[in-house]
Amino acid sequence: MQSIVEFWKGFKQLPSAWLLLVQLLILVLSVYTNASRSYQILTWLLGVSALLIIAKVIRQTPTFTVLGLSFVLGAFSLSFLMLIGFHSVTLQIIAHAFEAAAYFCAAYGLIRYMFADRYLTKDELFAAGAVFTLIAWGFAFLYSICQLLVPQSFQNPNHVADYQSWLDLLFISFSLQSATGLSDLIPVAPAARVISMLQMFCGVMYFALIVSRMIALQYIENKPK
Repeated sequence: MQSIVEFWKGFKQLPSAWLLLVQLLILVLSVYTNASRSYQILTWLLGVSALLIIAKVIRQTPTFTVLGLSFVLGAFSLSFLMLIGFHSVTLQIIAHAFEAAAYFCAAYGLIRYMFADRYLTKDELFAAGAVFTLIAWGFAFLYSICQLLVPQSFQNPNHVADYQSWLDLLFISFSLQSATGLSDLIPVAPAARVISMLQMFCGVMYFALIVSRMIALQYIENKPK
């Protein structure tokens, strides 16, 4: 019982760290293209865990709680319908829209949380990393919506198909946001290119605002008296 209490206290103090850990586990599992039922349930449970932590993050930040939690609830409900066998294109588009909105809402809340004080805490360091991954995940969902609405939105010389895999969409999202340009996936549809440009802008602003803010807070904390 005491270990559970200690775990809960640690979770309350560092929710951003747990969110990063869950996203890392999802990323590692994306390597395996296992279509078994147990694998689908495991990945769904991790996705739900991420949504629950996002709900916790939203409640602890100054963002609009009711709206953010509505996005989380919608994403949870629709992802469950997809898990039990409903796979219509319309349902996938709506589900990904709710998931993208939940991730962006959590990122916005964490940004406001980091800018709310003048002192750098351990959770704010994890929050800086969580904001980056939340935005990358949110844009990956937007890319998925884009290719569901407009097949062949992306050109991949290694995989010629109407729809790219989730891992490929996540890879181009991280590639564009980090400005590394390592992805061989090319947005060719106008909507995909617009979303890509928006993500490039968000990536540049992340480094210009968030990273510089963390450096400034670290200087304030350690500046000579």
